Amino acid sequence: MEEEKVILVNEKNEQIGLMPKMEAHEKAVLHRAFSVFIFNDKNELMIQQRALSKYHTPGLWANTCCSHQREGESNIDAGKRRLQEEMGFVVDLKESISFIYKAPFDNGLTEHEFDHILLGKYNGEPIINPDEVASWKWMSLDAIRKDIEAHPERYTAWFKVIFDKFYEHINVKA
Repeated sequence: MEEEKVILVNEKNEQIGLMPKMEAHEKAVLHRAFSVFIFNDKNELMIQQRALSKYHTPGLWANTCCSHQREGESNIDAGKRRLQEEMGFVVDLKESISFIYKAPFDNGLTEHEFDHILLGKYNGEPIINPDEVASWKWMSLDAIRKDIEAHPERYTAWFKVIFDKFYEHINVKA
């Protein structure tokens, strides 16, 4: 099976090439990504604990799901695909904001992403893919914010960036 490729972009989100995912993370090259945030009717966010087998940030908590768009795939289609693959359900998604972040990891890899935030609503329980997700739970945004402040080591870098800089863009009814 061929390694998945990520879409390399410039700071205007214009595609400038493709690169195998692992190579992009080894070289810290800017590439396109997305982060899905699913809320229930109580305005709680479904968060996931990344599987312990993940190549970076295993066991850390993050938003509902995230990944990389494939060439020719819209942000919404990519979000729906990955939501089904990781969490076992699909809902309508809407685009919120996008931003660039860079986060090096202890294993020598670096996330350097042009990340698109996608929002959706769901009230059921996911059917998690154990290869991707160790656990999940619903939490209020206030509870997440307090837990990040008390235990930042429990959360992924991108999730902390989103809460620190873009809280107002996710703190809305999806």
